[in-house]
Amino acid sequence: MSTIKRKADENTRAYLIGSGIANLAAAYYLIEDAGVDPQNIVFYEQWDVAGGALDGSGDDKRGFLIRGGRMHEEHYRCYWDLLSHIPSYDDPELSVYEETVDFNSRYVTDNHARLLRNGKRVDLSSYGLSVKDQLDMGKLLFTPESKLDNLRIEDWFSGDFFHSNFWMIFTTMFAFQKWSSLMEMRRYMLRFMHLMPGMKYLHGIWRTKYNQYHSVVVPLQRWLSDRGVRFELESRVTDIEFDLNEGKKRATTLQIVRNGSEEAKVELGEKDFCFFINGSIVDAADEGDLHAPARLKGVEDSGSWTLWKKIAAKAPDFGNPDVFCGDIDRSKWYSFTVTLRDRTFHDYMEDFTGNLDGTGGLITMTDSNWLMSIVIARQPHFPNQPSDVKIFWGYGLYPDHIGNKVKKPMSECTGEELLEELWYHLKIEEMMEPIMHSNKLINCIPVAMPFIDSLFMPRAKGDRPKVIPDGSENFAFLGQFTEVEDDCVFTVEYSVRTAQEAVYGLFDCGKKPLPIYVGAHNPIAMMKAAAAISE
Repeated sequence: MSTIKRKADENTRAYLIGSGIANLAAAYYLIEDAGVDPQNIVFYEQWDVAGGALDGSGDDKRGFLIRGGRMHEEHYRCYWDLLSHIPSYDDPELSVYEETVDFNSRYVTDNHARLLRNGKRVDLSSYGLSVKDQLDMGKLLFTPESKLDNLRIEDWFSGDFFHSNFWMIFTTMFAFQKWSSLMEMRRYMLRFMHLMPGMKYLHGIWRTKYNQYHSVVVPLQRWLSDRGVRFELESRVTDIEFDLNEGKKRATTLQIVRNGSEEAKVELGEKDFCFFINGSIVDAADEGDLHAPARLKGVEDSGSWTLWKKIAAKAPDFGNPDVFCGDIDRSKWYSFTVTLRDRTFHDYMEDFTGNLDGTGGLITMTDSNWLMSIVIARQPHFPNQPSDVKIFWGYGLYPDHIGNKVKKPMSECTGEELLEELWYHLKIEEMMEPIMHSNKLINCIPVAMPFIDSLFMPRAKGDRPKVIPDGSENFAFLGQFTEVEDDCVFTVEYSVRTAQEAVYGLFDCGKKPLPIYVGAHNPIAMMKAAAAISE
């Protein structure tokens, strides 16, 4: 049964569950394209802050925190189109898009030290792929998705592939694991083919002026709030009731818990709509500090996963969340954010790498048992960051492995121990020793994220629900765990595209989602990529 599009009127209401970039974008399209009255749009967010995975918080007293950052590049058509209409954080006369273009024209990413081994730069004149690896990559590109259900990357490539420079760059740039979905890897290779020649130097990667919460989420939330959209924070939707009779699907009731205890119900009328971000890569995250490790939580601590599991049991085409959240040991990794009232480390890294801060990007210690990487963003990375304070971010893909210097798993390490391991790999222990035992080290905050790689878990067709399930009259799934053909999860572009599909699919507003840019559709990009991997 197909969905019948409707026109909004003054009585149309929209309820958005979760305040990640997908629903923030959906609210914009509901107002600008569907014509919904902003005062009839309500967000229900379980946490006390909006933004989902695009986060950034803290100060120079307790330390700054970013759990992670999403990759940006030029050809995010939906995302940049949205942000071209949103005033930037600092300048209302400048859009977020314009600010980002200007910022990246001044701080061009050209990483001179992408991979390190034994504290020295790795020669990246070649991706190090054998002829067999190259043939396997070519074969994958021409294999249809229908043949790749539930396959893992390690099911396709030989062991030598996982020791190549290409894999070290690919796995740490995108956070793929050997056991990740082969189907998703194929999508990345096709979608980002144009980045392949310069991927070893991170050419073509864009950064926002500040962290992504302040550069993207705050401007979007301001724009929506200024027009009357309501954000009900600390309001957790615990269940959604549906009318599923005669092939139709209609959300009828939202069950909500406010402030941890106050229960309420919201009945959805004939002109009401519901948008739900199913699943979350940062839900149930836990923070440690300089002297305490982060704790690993589970599905029972996650509002989004718990809700999706309840909903999925009600209809077969509402997806299969267990595929994504059912193996935390395979979907987790740990990150950390370091705050220093000292520039010794940053000055050293600028001199060592040859990169001014903000122009280098990800640096990976290939001989780290944790496969540890760090990013030094352009300073300040926070609007409230004093000039004498420096921050950087890092993560490890193998948190259960024993460290090379600190003889315990990364998952059990305090912030101080994480830094000890990092200084060891960079060969700067002696230089950093005085800072480690002074008030110049404000904090190193470890974060455990049980579901951060869940979107890459091996899957089959139907495990991710359609944005608008067949027969849906007023309900849509949004975000990283919905199905969008040809596009790549773990990107802000994917989330914003689902918002366009949801709003333009439910409302008669005469618009369609913007076409997906696929680098492999450009013959010149294909030829350059082929030349690059054969070096």
